[in-house]
Amino acid sequence: MATPASFFHHPDSSRPALPGAAAVAACAAMAVSYVAVLYAPTVLLRLPPPTSLRAFLHRRFVCAAFSSAASVLATASLLRVWSIGDLSDALAVFGIRSDHLLQAVAIPLLLTSLVYAGSFVARLWLLATSCGRDDGELEIGFAQRLAHWICAAVGDVMVWRNCVVAPITEELVFRACMVPLLLCGGFKIYSIIFLSPIFFSLAHLNHLFELHQQGRNFMRSLLIVGVQLGYTVIFGWYAVFLFIRTGFTLSFFGVCSWKLNIVHLLFPTRLLLLQE
Repeated sequence: MATPASFFHHPDSSRPALPGAAAVAACAAMAVSYVAVLYAPTVLLRLPPPTSLRAFLHRRFVCAAFSSAASVLATASLLRVWSIGDLSDALAVFGIRSDHLLQAVAIPLLLTSLVYAGSFVARLWLLATSCGRDDGELEIGFAQRLAHWICAAVGDVMVWRNCVVAPITEELVFRACMVPLLLCGGFKIYSIIFLSPIFFSLAHLNHLFELHQQGRNFMRSLLIVGVQLGYTVIFGWYAVFLFIRTGFTLSFFGVCSWKLNIVHLLFPTRLLLLQE
């Protein structure tokens, strides 16, 4: 199975296709722009503040999509993807492929599921046994409650954020764009695995400012953001490894979506403090 490393590392290559400093600078610029563009509507465009959570997230969805598209175009220009004659090879640079799709998606997803398997099963068991236990309520079957939950989730803007927008935009920018740049910059694979997630982690520093604006204690805010930074680095190691090993964007997109939603399902009250 071809991987991103196989596209950019060849035995006969004497020097990297992109200067290492340029690759790092491009990654840093993408990380900064991904966060900065979220504040563009109010700071640059002088739009009025959103009046609801739905309007706030819809605005951020547009900003994240714009930043992701700009990062893809910048990466394609720096790596001269346009010069690749075959469209499938050009898309493979970003991990968009069709070969071995089932293996690349199913195996990482199953592997990630093992981390939360015990808590997830316990949570589902609690949900199943609690059906119809409330006083004065008719007994509701587990399947009916699950169907009701799915219908409610489809219309929930937070579900769209956690299941679709965040996994697609974050993994596209911080994995599918940055990893090829660093590979072309001549960095070793293990260096990319352990160092590239730092860009993703530092992109969450804006939460410290937002929590402070909400009136939270500075030390408490620092603790919350510190835990989040550490967790994103650890998860980033795993996500970058998956991308380099499989060469598929969908492999870590599914893992990221699973991680976000299972953590919110298992620890809903704790995650209120870590909401982006």
